[in-house]
Amino acid sequence: MKLKLSALVKLRSLFSATRRFNLSLFSAFAIETVILNPRSYATAALPVVETYGEKVKTVGIQKKPLDPADVLRSWGCSENDVSTIFFRRPSVRKMDVNNLQSKLHTLSGLGISSSDLAKIIYCRPRFLNCRLNKNLDERIEYLQALFGSREVLLKAILRNPSLLTYDLHNSIKPVIARFENVGLSRKDLVPMLISRPTLIPRCTLNDAKMDYIRRTGVSKVSRMYKYVVTLFSISRLETIHAKMANLEKFGFSEDEILKLFGRSPLLLTLSVDKVQRNMTFILGTMKLSASSVLRNPCLLYFNLETLLRPRYLLAEKIDDMGLVPQVRGPSMVRALRMTEKRFIKAFISCHPEAVAKELMSFYTSAKGIKRLAESSKRSVQKGFPF
Repeated sequence: MKLKLSALVKLRSLFSATRRFNLSLFSAFAIETVILNPRSYATAALPVVETYGEKVKTVGIQKKPLDPADVLRSWGCSENDVSTIFFRRPSVRKMDVNNLQSKLHTLSGLGISSSDLAKIIYCRPRFLNCRLNKNLDERIEYLQALFGSREVLLKAILRNPSLLTYDLHNSIKPVIARFENVGLSRKDLVPMLISRPTLIPRCTLNDAKMDYIRRTGVSKVSRMYKYVVTLFSISRLETIHAKMANLEKFGFSEDEILKLFGRSPLLLTLSVDKVQRNMTFILGTMKLSASSVLRNPCLLYFNLETLLRPRYLLAEKIDDMGLVPQVRGPSMVRALRMTEKRFIKAFISCHPEAVAKELMSFYTSAKGIKRLAESSKRSVQKGFPF
Protein backbone atom coordinates (compact mmCIF):
# COMPACT_ATOMS: atom_id res chain seq x y z
CA MET A 1 0.00 0.00 0.00
CA LYS A 2 2.91 2.35 0.87
CA LEU A 3 4.45 1.52 -2.51
CA LYS A 4 1.30 2.50 -4.37
CA LEU A 5 0.93 5.82 -2.54
CA SER A 6 4.55 6.81 -3.09
CA ALA A 7 4.26 6.09 -6.82
CA LEU A 8 1.12 8.23 -7.03
CA VAL A 9 2.79 11.17 -5.21
CA LYS A 10 5.78 11.06 -7.55
CA LEU A 11 3.56 11.09 -10.66
CA ARG A 12 1.49 13.97 -9.30
CA SER A 13 4.51 16.16 -8.57
CA LEU A 14 5.93 15.37 -12.01
CA PHE A 15 2.64 16.36 -13.64
CA SER A 16 2.58 19.75 -11.82
CA ALA A 17 6.14 20.60 -12.82
CA THR A 18 5.78 19.87 -16.54
CA ARG A 19 2.47 21.30 -17.72
CA ARG A 20 3.77 21.79 -21.25
CA PHE A 21 3.58 18.05 -21.72
CA ASN A 22 0.28 17.62 -19.95
CA LEU A 23 -1.34 15.55 -22.69
CA SER A 24 1.34 12.84 -22.72
CA LEU A 25 1.64 12.82 -18.93
CA PHE A 26 -2.13 12.69 -18.58
CA SER A 27 -2.13 9.61 -20.75
CA ALA A 28 0.69 8.11 -18.68
CA PHE A 29 -1.15 8.92 -15.49
CA ALA A 30 -4.29 7.31 -16.82
CA ILE A 31 -2.40 4.16 -17.74
CA GLU A 32 -0.63 4.02 -14.37
CA THR A 33 -3.92 4.56 -12.57
CA VAL A 34 -5.62 1.79 -14.49
CA ILE A 35 -2.75 -0.55 -13.66
CA LEU A 36 -2.81 0.30 -9.96
CA ASN A 37 -6.57 0.39 -9.45
CA PRO A 38 -8.53 -0.71 -12.53
CA ARG A 39 -11.90 -0.83 -10.79
CA SER A 40 -11.91 2.77 -9.57
CA TYR A 41 -10.27 4.58 -12.45
CA ALA A 42 -10.80 2.60 -15.64
CA THR A 43 -14.02 4.40 -16.47
CA ALA A 44 -13.00 7.75 -15.06
CA ALA A 45 -10.01 8.67 -17.24
CA LEU A 46 -9.79 7.03 -20.62
CA PRO A 47 -13.39 7.41 -21.89
CA VAL A 48 -13.19 11.18 -21.53
CA VAL A 49 -10.53 11.46 -24.22
CA GLU A 50 -12.24 8.89 -26.45
CA THR A 51 -15.68 10.52 -26.27
CA TYR A 52 -14.24 13.96 -27.06
CA GLY A 53 -12.41 12.58 -30.09
CA GLU A 54 -15.54 10.88 -31.40
CA LYS A 55 -17.51 14.09 -30.92
CA VAL A 56 -15.00 16.13 -32.92
CA LYS A 57 -15.01 13.52 -35.64
CA THR A 58 -18.84 13.51 -35.84
CA VAL A 59 -19.12 17.31 -36.01
CA GLY A 60 -16.56 17.40 -38.78
CA ILE A 61 -18.55 15.14 -41.14
CA GLN A 62 -22.05 16.58 -40.51
CA LYS A 63 -23.97 17.46 -43.72
CA LYS A 64 -26.49 20.23 -44.34
CA PRO A 65 -30.07 18.82 -44.26
CA LEU A 66 -32.08 18.97 -47.48
CA ASP A 67 -34.64 21.74 -47.88
CA PRO A 68 -37.53 22.02 -50.42
CA ALA A 69 -35.41 24.14 -52.76
CA ASP A 70 -32.76 21.41 -52.97
CA VAL A 71 -35.45 18.79 -53.61
CA LEU A 72 -36.96 20.84 -56.43
CA ARG A 73 -33.56 21.46 -58.02
CA SER A 74 -32.62 17.79 -57.85
CA TRP A 75 -35.97 16.96 -59.49
CA GLY A 76 -35.03 19.15 -62.46
CA CYS A 77 -36.42 22.59 -61.66
CA SER A 78 -34.34 25.53 -62.81
CA GLU A 79 -33.69 28.54 -60.60
CA ASN A 80 -36.50 30.41 -62.41
CA ASP A 81 -38.88 27.50 -61.79
CA VAL A 82 -37.99 27.40 -58.09
CA SER A 83 -38.41 31.17 -57.80
CA THR A 84 -41.81 31.00 -59.52
CA ILE A 85 -43.02 28.22 -57.22
CA PHE A 86 -41.87 30.01 -54.06
CA PHE A 87 -43.30 33.33 -55.27
CA ARG A 88 -46.74 31.90 -55.96
CA ARG A 89 -46.76 29.58 -52.92
CA PRO A 90 -44.31 30.71 -50.20
CA SER A 91 -45.44 27.91 -47.85
CA VAL A 92 -43.63 25.39 -50.08
CA ARG A 93 -40.38 26.67 -48.49
CA LYS A 94 -41.48 25.06 -45.19
CA MET A 95 -42.99 21.93 -46.70
CA ASP A 96 -41.95 18.56 -45.34
CA VAL A 97 -39.16 17.21 -47.54
CA ASN A 98 -40.40 13.61 -47.54
CA ASN A 99 -43.93 14.71 -48.43
CA LEU A 100 -42.62 16.89 -51.26
CA GLN A 101 -40.41 14.11 -52.62
CA SER A 102 -43.37 11.70 -52.60
CA LYS A 103 -45.55 14.11 -54.58
CA LEU A 104 -42.81 14.88 -57.09
CA HIS A 105 -42.29 11.16 -57.60
CA THR A 106 -46.02 10.80 -58.31
CA LEU A 107 -45.95 13.65 -60.84
CA SER A 108 -42.90 12.16 -62.57
CA GLY A 109 -44.77 8.89 -63.01
CA LEU A 110 -47.55 10.79 -64.79
CA GLY A 111 -45.09 12.48 -67.17
CA ILE A 112 -45.28 15.98 -65.66
CA SER A 113 -41.98 17.84 -66.07
CA SER A 114 -40.44 20.55 -63.92
CA SER A 115 -41.48 23.32 -66.32
CA ASP A 116 -45.04 21.93 -66.32
CA LEU A 117 -45.08 22.03 -62.52
CA ALA A 118 -43.96 25.67 -62.49
CA LYS A 119 -46.81 26.59 -64.86
CA ILE A 120 -49.31 24.66 -62.75
CA ILE A 121 -48.18 26.33 -59.52
CA TYR A 122 -48.25 29.75 -61.17
CA CYS A 123 -51.93 29.33 -62.02
CA ARG A 124 -52.93 27.03 -59.16
CA PRO A 125 -50.65 27.84 -56.19
CA ARG A 126 -52.18 25.33 -53.74
CA PHE A 127 -51.62 22.33 -56.00
CA LEU A 128 -48.73 20.84 -53.98
CA ASN A 129 -50.73 21.20 -50.75
CA CYS A 130 -53.47 18.90 -52.06
CA ARG A 131 -53.61 15.20 -51.20
CA LEU A 132 -52.40 13.85 -54.52
CA ASN A 133 -51.68 10.32 -53.33
CA LYS A 134 -55.12 9.57 -51.91
CA ASN A 135 -56.73 6.80 -54.03
CA LEU A 136 -54.42 7.89 -56.85
CA ASP A 137 -54.05 4.50 -58.55
CA GLU A 138 -57.80 4.00 -58.79
CA ARG A 139 -58.33 7.53 -60.10
CA ILE A 140 -55.57 7.25 -62.71
CA GLU A 141 -56.86 3.90 -63.90
CA TYR A 142 -60.37 5.30 -64.40
CA LEU A 143 -59.19 8.52 -66.07
CA GLN A 144 -56.86 6.67 -68.43
CA ALA A 145 -59.74 4.44 -69.50
CA LEU A 146 -61.90 7.56 -69.97
CA PHE A 147 -59.38 9.53 -72.05
CA GLY A 148 -58.13 6.50 -73.96
CA SER A 149 -54.37 6.87 -73.47
CA ARG A 150 -51.75 8.17 -71.06
CA GLU A 151 -50.80 10.95 -73.51
CA VAL A 152 -54.34 12.35 -73.71
CA LEU A 153 -54.67 12.04 -69.94
CA LEU A 154 -51.47 14.06 -69.46
CA LYS A 155 -52.84 16.76 -71.77
CA ALA A 156 -56.05 16.87 -69.72
CA ILE A 157 -54.13 17.06 -66.43
CA LEU A 158 -51.98 19.95 -67.67
CA ARG A 159 -55.17 21.72 -68.72
CA ASN A 160 -56.94 20.91 -65.45
CA PRO A 161 -54.62 19.70 -62.64
CA SER A 162 -57.63 19.32 -60.35
CA LEU A 163 -58.36 16.01 -62.06
CA LEU A 164 -55.78 14.59 -59.64
CA THR A 165 -57.70 15.93 -56.62
CA TYR A 166 -61.40 15.54 -57.53
CA ASP A 167 -63.28 12.88 -55.60
CA LEU A 168 -63.62 9.95 -58.01
CA HIS A 169 -66.88 8.51 -56.69
CA ASN A 170 -68.66 11.73 -55.66
CA SER A 171 -67.50 14.14 -58.39
CA ILE A 172 -66.01 12.56 -61.50
CA LYS A 173 -68.13 9.46 -62.03
CA PRO A 174 -71.53 11.16 -61.40
CA VAL A 175 -70.75 13.94 -63.91
CA ILE A 176 -69.66 11.47 -66.59
CA ALA A 177 -72.80 9.41 -66.02
CA ARG A 178 -74.98 12.54 -66.24
CA PHE A 179 -73.58 13.48 -69.64
CA GLU A 180 -73.95 9.93 -70.91
CA ASN A 181 -77.60 9.93 -69.82
CA VAL A 182 -78.35 12.99 -71.99
CA GLY A 183 -76.79 11.40 -75.08
CA LEU A 184 -73.10 12.38 -75.04
CA SER A 185 -70.69 9.59 -75.92
CA ARG A 186 -67.27 9.38 -74.31
CA LYS A 187 -65.71 10.18 -77.68
CA ASP A 188 -67.56 13.51 -77.69
CA LEU A 189 -67.04 14.12 -73.99
CA VAL A 190 -63.22 13.84 -73.93
CA PRO A 191 -62.50 16.98 -76.04
CA MET A 192 -65.08 18.88 -73.97
CA LEU A 193 -63.36 17.89 -70.72
CA ILE A 194 -60.06 19.16 -72.11
CA SER A 195 -61.40 22.43 -73.53
CA ARG A 196 -63.72 23.21 -70.59
CA PRO A 197 -61.83 22.63 -67.29
CA THR A 198 -64.87 23.72 -65.23
CA LEU A 199 -67.04 20.93 -66.62
CA ILE A 200 -66.73 18.62 -63.61
CA PRO A 201 -67.03 21.06 -60.67
CA ARG A 202 -69.72 23.28 -62.23
CA CYS A 203 -71.89 20.80 -64.13
CA THR A 204 -75.63 21.11 -63.43
CA LEU A 205 -78.31 19.81 -65.78
CA ASN A 206 -81.67 20.56 -64.17
CA ASP A 207 -85.08 20.57 -65.86
CA ALA A 208 -84.88 24.25 -66.85
CA LYS A 209 -81.55 23.78 -68.65
CA MET A 210 -82.73 20.60 -70.36
CA ASP A 211 -85.77 22.51 -71.61
CA TYR A 212 -83.51 25.20 -73.10
CA ILE A 213 -81.36 22.52 -74.75
CA ARG A 214 -84.43 20.93 -76.37
CA ARG A 215 -85.66 24.33 -77.60
CA THR A 216 -82.39 25.03 -79.41
CA GLY A 217 -83.49 22.42 -81.93
CA VAL A 218 -80.11 20.67 -82.01
CA SER A 219 -80.42 16.90 -82.39
CA LYS A 220 -78.26 14.43 -80.48
CA VAL A 221 -76.53 13.32 -83.68
CA SER A 222 -75.48 16.87 -84.56
CA ARG A 223 -71.84 17.90 -84.13
CA MET A 224 -73.04 20.97 -82.24
CA TYR A 225 -74.90 18.96 -79.60
CA LYS A 226 -71.87 18.41 -77.34
CA TYR A 227 -71.13 22.15 -77.34
CA VAL A 228 -74.73 23.06 -76.55
CA VAL A 229 -75.01 20.57 -73.69
CA THR A 230 -71.66 21.34 -72.05
CA LEU A 231 -71.99 25.13 -72.29
CA PHE A 232 -75.50 25.12 -70.86
CA SER A 233 -74.35 22.74 -68.10
CA ILE A 234 -71.58 25.05 -66.81
CA SER A 235 -73.60 28.27 -67.15
CA ARG A 236 -75.67 29.53 -64.25
CA LEU A 237 -79.38 30.04 -64.89
CA GLU A 238 -79.06 33.68 -63.85
CA THR A 239 -76.35 34.21 -66.45
CA ILE A 240 -78.39 32.52 -69.18
CA HIS A 241 -81.41 34.68 -68.34
CA ALA A 242 -79.30 37.87 -68.39
CA LYS A 243 -77.83 37.06 -71.81
CA MET A 244 -81.24 36.19 -73.25
CA ALA A 245 -82.78 39.40 -71.86
CA ASN A 246 -79.93 41.42 -73.40
CA LEU A 247 -80.72 40.07 -76.88
CA GLU A 248 -84.47 40.50 -76.37
CA LYS A 249 -83.87 44.27 -76.08
CA PHE A 250 -82.85 44.30 -79.77
CA GLY A 251 -86.05 42.68 -80.97
CA PHE A 252 -85.31 38.95 -80.75
CA SER A 253 -87.86 36.53 -79.35
CA GLU A 254 -86.91 33.87 -76.84
CA ASP A 255 -87.25 31.10 -79.40
CA GLU A 256 -85.06 33.00 -81.89
CA ILE A 257 -82.40 33.45 -79.22
CA LEU A 258 -82.38 29.75 -78.34
CA LYS A 259 -82.18 28.83 -82.03
CA LEU A 260 -79.27 31.26 -82.29
CA PHE A 261 -77.56 29.52 -79.36
CA GLY A 262 -78.12 26.22 -81.13
CA ARG A 263 -76.42 27.48 -84.29
CA SER A 264 -73.58 29.17 -82.41
CA PRO A 265 -73.27 27.85 -78.83
CA LEU A 266 -70.15 29.91 -78.10
CA LEU A 267 -72.42 32.96 -77.85
CA LEU A 268 -73.02 31.74 -74.30
CA THR A 269 -69.38 32.57 -73.54
CA LEU A 270 -69.64 36.22 -74.65
CA SER A 271 -70.24 38.88 -72.04
CA VAL A 272 -73.41 40.94 -71.95
CA ASP A 273 -71.37 44.11 -72.48
CA LYS A 274 -69.67 42.85 -75.65
CA VAL A 275 -72.91 41.65 -77.24
CA GLN A 276 -74.67 44.89 -76.37
CA ARG A 277 -71.92 47.09 -77.84
CA ASN A 278 -71.69 45.05 -81.04
CA MET A 279 -75.46 44.95 -81.52
CA THR A 280 -75.71 48.71 -80.96
CA PHE A 281 -73.05 49.37 -83.60
CA ILE A 282 -74.49 46.85 -86.10
CA LEU A 283 -78.04 48.17 -85.86
CA GLY A 284 -77.37 51.85 -85.18
CA THR A 285 -74.25 52.68 -87.24
CA MET A 286 -74.00 49.99 -89.88
CA LYS A 287 -77.82 50.02 -90.36
CA LEU A 288 -78.02 46.27 -90.68
CA SER A 289 -81.18 44.43 -89.63
CA ALA A 290 -81.46 42.14 -86.63
CA SER A 291 -82.15 39.24 -89.00
CA SER A 292 -78.65 39.69 -90.44
CA VAL A 293 -77.28 38.75 -87.03
CA LEU A 294 -79.44 35.62 -87.00
CA ARG A 295 -77.96 34.68 -90.38
CA ASN A 296 -74.43 35.70 -89.42
CA PRO A 297 -73.76 35.16 -85.69
CA CYS A 298 -70.08 35.86 -86.36
CA LEU A 299 -70.91 39.59 -86.24
CA LEU A 300 -71.18 39.32 -82.47
CA TYR A 301 -67.71 37.77 -82.10
CA PHE A 302 -65.78 40.51 -83.94
CA ASN A 303 -63.78 42.99 -81.88
CA LEU A 304 -65.48 46.36 -82.18
CA GLU A 305 -62.36 48.55 -81.81
CA THR A 306 -59.87 46.61 -83.93
CA LEU A 307 -62.03 45.06 -86.66
CA LEU A 308 -65.71 45.97 -86.89
CA ARG A 309 -65.51 49.77 -86.69
CA PRO A 310 -62.22 50.27 -88.65
CA ARG A 311 -63.36 48.14 -91.61
CA TYR A 312 -66.78 49.76 -91.70
CA LEU A 313 -65.22 53.24 -91.64
CA LEU A 314 -62.85 52.25 -94.43
CA ALA A 315 -65.81 51.01 -96.47
CA GLU A 316 -67.46 54.42 -96.00
CA LYS A 317 -64.22 56.13 -97.06
CA ILE A 318 -64.00 54.02 -100.24
CA ASP A 319 -67.63 54.87 -101.03
CA ASP A 320 -67.03 58.62 -100.51
CA MET A 321 -64.02 58.53 -102.84
CA GLY A 322 -66.01 56.66 -105.50
CA LEU A 323 -63.52 53.81 -105.64
CA VAL A 324 -64.11 50.25 -106.77
CA PRO A 325 -64.59 47.66 -105.38
CA GLN A 326 -67.27 48.86 -102.98
CA VAL A 327 -67.91 47.23 -99.62
CA ARG A 328 -71.69 47.05 -99.36
CA GLY A 329 -74.45 44.59 -98.55
CA PRO A 330 -73.37 40.95 -98.54
CA SER A 331 -69.81 41.95 -99.39
CA MET A 332 -69.62 43.78 -96.05
CA VAL A 333 -70.00 40.56 -94.03
CA ARG A 334 -67.54 38.82 -96.36
CA ALA A 335 -65.04 41.66 -95.88
CA LEU A 336 -65.42 41.45 -92.09
CA ARG A 337 -64.62 37.74 -92.12
CA MET A 338 -61.42 38.15 -94.14
CA THR A 339 -57.98 37.91 -92.55
CA GLU A 340 -56.12 41.19 -92.16
CA LYS A 341 -53.68 40.41 -94.98
CA ARG A 342 -56.43 39.44 -97.39
CA PHE A 343 -58.59 42.46 -96.51
CA ILE A 344 -55.74 44.92 -97.15
CA LYS A 345 -54.93 43.24 -100.45
CA ALA A 346 -58.59 43.22 -101.60
CA PHE A 347 -59.58 46.78 -100.67
CA ILE A 348 -56.41 48.84 -100.16
CA SER A 349 -53.41 47.51 -102.10
CA CYS A 350 -55.48 47.09 -105.27
CA HIS A 351 -55.56 50.89 -105.79
CA PRO A 352 -52.78 53.14 -107.15
CA GLU A 353 -49.91 53.82 -104.80
CA ALA A 354 -50.98 57.32 -103.71
CA VAL A 355 -54.59 56.23 -103.08
CA ALA A 356 -53.48 53.05 -101.33
CA LYS A 357 -51.21 55.07 -99.05
CA GLU A 358 -54.06 57.41 -98.13
CA LEU A 359 -56.45 54.54 -97.46
CA MET A 360 -53.85 52.71 -95.38
CA SER A 361 -53.19 55.80 -93.27
CA PHE A 362 -56.93 56.23 -92.68
CA TYR A 363 -57.39 52.56 -91.80
CA THR A 364 -54.47 52.61 -89.35
CA SER A 365 -55.84 55.72 -87.64
CA ALA A 366 -59.28 54.12 -87.37
CA LYS A 367 -57.77 51.08 -85.67
CA GLY A 368 -55.99 53.35 -83.19
CA ILE A 369 -59.24 54.72 -81.78
CA LYS A 370 -59.54 53.24 -78.30
CA ARG A 371 -62.63 52.68 -76.25
CA LEU A 372 -63.40 55.43 -73.74
CA ALA A 373 -61.51 54.88 -70.46
CA GLU A 374 -59.82 51.78 -71.91
CA SER A 375 -56.44 52.83 -70.53
CA SER A 376 -57.82 53.07 -66.99
CA LYS A 377 -59.08 49.48 -66.93
CA ARG A 378 -57.39 47.28 -64.39
CA SER A 379 -55.44 44.31 -65.64
CA VAL A 380 -56.76 41.38 -63.63
CA GLN A 381 -54.57 38.29 -63.69
CA LYS A 382 -56.59 35.12 -63.66
CA GLY A 383 -55.47 31.56 -63.22
CA PHE A 384 -57.41 28.36 -63.47
CA PRO A 385 -61.14 29.09 -63.04
CA PHE A 386 -61.67 26.18 -60.63
